[in-house]
Amino acid sequence: MQRIRLRYTKRGRLRFTSHRDFQRAFERALRRAEVPMAYSAGFTPHPKVSYANAAPTGTGSEAEYLEIALTAPRDPEQLRALLDESLPTGLDITEAVEARTSGLADRLTASVWELRLDGVPPEEARRAADAFNAAETVEVQRLAKNGVRTFDARAAVANLEVHDLRETHSSQADRPTDQPCAILRLVVRHVTPAVRPDDVLSGLRAVADLAPPVPAAVTRLAQGLFDEETGTVTDPLAPDREAVEARSTAEPTAAATAPA
Repeated sequence: MQRIRLRYTKRGRLRFTSHRDFQRAFERALRRAEVPMAYSAGFTPHPKVSYANAAPTGTGSEAEYLEIALTAPRDPEQLRALLDESLPTGLDITEAVEARTSGLADRLTASVWELRLDGVPPEEARRAADAFNAAETVEVQRLAKNGVRTFDARAAVANLEVHDLRETHSSQADRPTDQPCAILRLVVRHVTPAVRPDDVLSGLRAVADLAPPVPAAVTRLAQGLFDEETGTVTDPLAPDREAVEARSTAEPTAAATAPA
C-alpha cells in the first residue's frame, strides 16, 4: 500500500467552504481522477483519507495537509496534477510526496497566520501588538458547546509583528481601498484549547482596544514543526522529500556495486 501526502490551498471565495464541503469535493476529485484508493472495512467503506488540522471556515490557507492510501503505486506529481484538475479553482493541490516517514500530524505544531486589517492604521496596530507582546497573559472568551470559556491567548503566540501592506500575501485587488490597512503576521503554537486568529484579535481588543471596522481577512501561510531556536515553522513534508531523495541516490549505487 502506497501513502501519498498532499498540500492544498483554500483561496478566494473557496475559503468559505467548510471542512465537510472540502471532504465531499475531494472525494469526487478522487473518483474523477480514477485514483486507486484503499477503502476502510465495514458496512459503509470510505476512502482512506487522513486530514490534519484543517483551517476554520472563512479563513484562507496556503498550507493544508492530508494523506491518502493507494492500492497501486502512482507517481506523486502525476497524481497531484490529476487531482488539481478535478478540483475547483481555489482548492488547489500544490504539492505531493510519497510518505516515507511516520507522524505527519505530529509535525504540525504551529501555524503562520496573516491578518489583513482594513481601516486600521499601521501605527495603531503596532501599538496594540507591542502591548500584546509585553503582556504575560491575555485572557479572552469564546462561546463553546458548554458555555462561555475563558483562556489565555498570549502563551500560544510565539511571534506577533506588523508588516507593510506591500508585504501582504493576499491580493490587494480582492479588497481595493484608499483606507489605511495594517498587516499582522502571527506564529501560533497548536495548543489545547486551540488559539485561533480571532482569539488573538480579541486579545488585541482587550489589551489595546484595537477594533477593526471590518472583519479581518485571515490566511494561513504555513504550518509545521515549530523551531524553538529560530522561532520559525518548518516544512512538514521535508522529511519525506529527503527520504525519497536519499532512496533515489542509494538505488543507483546499489545497482553499480551488485555482482555481475
